[in-house]
Amino acid sequence: MWKSGSTDTTKIGFVNRNNQQNHGTRGVSGTDHGQVSYKLECMNKNCSHVYGANGTDIFQRKCPNCQDGKDGIEY
Repeated sequence: MWKSGSTDTTKIGFVNRNNQQNHGTRGVSGTDHGQVSYKLECMNKNCSHVYGANGTDIFQRKCPNCQDGKDGIEY
């Protein structure tokens, strides 16, 4: 079951400035201190790449597939 976080950027459905949409968390530990990972999906045309990111990174994440962003983490 996917859950929203407590901030605007960690809520399910949030889309950041790089067109990456948050699909929520299952509570899997992230790689940043005290963080959980979130499932993100690239909304850019012809991409739709799905990857994981720390909650603290959602607002600025770039797609690892089409925007040269960092590799995703387990989600």
